[in-house]
This record gives sequence, C-alpha cells and structure tokens, in this order.
Amino acid sequence: MKKSGLVLAAALLAASAVSSARAEDTVKIGLIMAYSGQFADTAAQMDNGVKLFMKKFGDKVAGKKIEIIRKDTGGPNPDVAKRLAQELIVRDKVDILAGFTLTPEALGAAGASEEGKKFMVVMNAATSVVTEKSPYIARTSLTIPQLEYAFGQWAQKNGVKKVYTMVSDYGPGIDAETWFQKGFKGAGGEIVGSVRMAVANPDFSAYVQKAKDVNPDAVFIFIPGGAQPPAMAKAMQERNFPANKVLAQGEVTMDDNALKSMGDAGVGIRTVFHYAWEHKSKMNEEFVKAYNAEFKRNPDVFSVGAWDGMHLIYEALKKTGGKADGDSLIAAAKGMKWESPRGPMSIDPETRDVIQNVYIRKVEKVGGQVQNVEFDTIKDVKDPAHGAK
Repeated sequence: MKKSGLVLAAALLAASAVSSARAEDTVKIGLIMAYSGQFADTAAQMDNGVKLFMKKFGDKVAGKKIEIIRKDTGGPNPDVAKRLAQELIVRDKVDILAGFTLTPEALGAAGASEEGKKFMVVMNAATSVVTEKSPYIARTSLTIPQLEYAFGQWAQKNGVKKVYTMVSDYGPGIDAETWFQKGFKGAGGEIVGSVRMAVANPDFSAYVQKAKDVNPDAVFIFIPGGAQPPAMAKAMQERNFPANKVLAQGEVTMDDNALKSMGDAGVGIRTVFHYAWEHKSKMNEEFVKAYNAEFKRNPDVFSVGAWDGMHLIYEALKKTGGKADGDSLIAAAKGMKWESPRGPMSIDPETRDVIQNVYIRKVEKVGGQVQNVEFDTIKDVKDPAHGAK
C-alpha cells in the first residue's frame, strides 16, 4: 500500500509539473465582449478581426501558445464585465484582458485590470476616460474627441463658417457635439444652433426642418449606425436639404446596406472616420480581400480595432521575450508604432491611447454604387481630451 501510494504521489507530482510547464508555455487572453444582444454584430466583427489575425500569424508568439477565452457580457453591463474580468483572472488565470465592445464594459473591467496588474487592450470602447481607469490599459480603436475636434477644425478651415449641430442625446452624441464645437469655434467658426435628439428617434423630419429654417453653411450630425442613417437621409431628401451640407461622424455612412438604402440621397455627405474598407493602401487591399474570403463581408472599424489589438499583443510579447506580466507588457506597448490596414498608428507613451490618421470622406458614386471616398487626411491625431477635463 505504501509503495502504491508513493507511485500515485509521484504520478500526481509529474502531472502537476507537466501542467505547470504547459501553463508557462501558454499566454491566455480573455476576450470580454457583447457576443449576444443588441451589439452582437459589433462583437462578431471584432471577433472576426481576432480570428483573421491569428489565422495569418499563427497561435504562437515568442515561444508561447496563445489561448483565447471568450466571455459574453450580453450588452453594456459594467457589473457583468467586472465579474467576468475577475473570474478570468482568478479562475482562468488569464494573462491579458481584451475586447470591450462598449465603454461600460471597459470601465467595468478596468478595476480588475489594475488590481490584478493585467495588461488590458481596448479594441473598441471609445470614451476618452477609459485609459485613465487603469495604468495597464492601452487602446487600439479611437476616441470620439480625436475625430470630432479635428473635424471641427477642418470644417472651418475649408469654408464652413456657420454650423447647426444635431446629435443623439446620449454619451457618445454629447461627446461628439462638445468636441466638434470646440474644434470648430476654436478655429473661428460659429455655432448657430444645436439640438439633442432622442436616441431611438424613428422620425427626423422636424429636426431637419428646423435645421433648414436656420439655413447654416452645414449641419453636423451624430446618430447611431443601423436604421437611423437611412431615416435621416430620407427626411433630408423629403425636405430638399442638400446632402453636401451634411457633416457627420463615420457611423452615418459606415454600413454598406445603409448606404445602399440611402442611394442618391446620400451622395455628397462628408464624414470623418479613422478607417473604412474603402481606404486605399496595399495592406488594406490585402486585409479586405482576406476578410471577405473568410467571412463573406467587408471589415469595418470594429474588425480593424481588434486586428490591431492582436498586433499590439503579439508585438509586445515579442519585445518582452514572452513575459506576460502586466508591467512588462504595458511598458512594451508604450510608444509602439506600426503600419495598420487603416494607415500608420502608434500608442501614445504618456496616455497609452491610440495616435492615428483621421480621414475626411465624401459619399460618391463609384461604378454605379454609392460608397465613401477619402479626399483629405489629418495625420497623427492624438486624443485632445486627455488632460483637458
């Protein structure tokens, strides 16, 4: 009995050693996203970006095997995101937290990142304050102030002197209004009126009529993607409001189906964004081709944010020689520069936020189809909100 007990103990010890060695050879990434609910397609596009990156570059880096563990928040649930982040760290022993479809998810998980000293890569959530909530956070997506402050300045410098603003009445819309107005007025422009619209508003007729009565040089619009952009375009067409007087954030013309439903009513709309599948570069051409082949659809801002998030993780691991502790990885991420399908980008060493080009686009007909066409670039834009509060 004693001999068999010793044999069993030795076997368990050996198995534990093998398990420990395997754990040391693996880097676990916990993806926290809204895989179900209203934002499931956003999460799907992000997940596609992760999958495509790993298909192209493999699941091993710096001698480590990459293991992905996916967790579903079901929507903008900060408490759920917090619980999932804690479970991933304590139970699943993840080395890195990543994903974050929405700002509430990122804010919910930030405390766990800081307490657990875990590198956290925000691949989409766009509120400026996110990176300030943990010293281990880096972001590869965008911030709304980054786009809109630059857009406001650009508009004034390109002949628009009077603007009426129309935004959805929730956090992102208010951010867009605030930072567009700051950029526009700071450059010498005049805001001649503004309105905040109900987030789920199905009818924009009265708002469009009011904007038309004010008769500004342009209207600035921020509304969620999905069904609202075609509804806005329809209201403008019915009231003969010229599309070429519309300035908007890229969600208005991001979705291919929304653009198709707008048709000629969308031609002339000018938008600001940091990425679209139409971006002209050899790297993006290859990215779009591979994405279409794999998923039978075009990539979008969500896809590229996750693709670049995986790039940041892989390159940081290369720099650390496979060390996956939070202090080593965030130090490696600070100041990192690379070429993305969206263009050149980097991580600000001070704020750990993304620095990137901002593109001004116009809806045009290309080959009989309406699409976004880039015609101006604002280079190396930082988020202006950090330190401005």
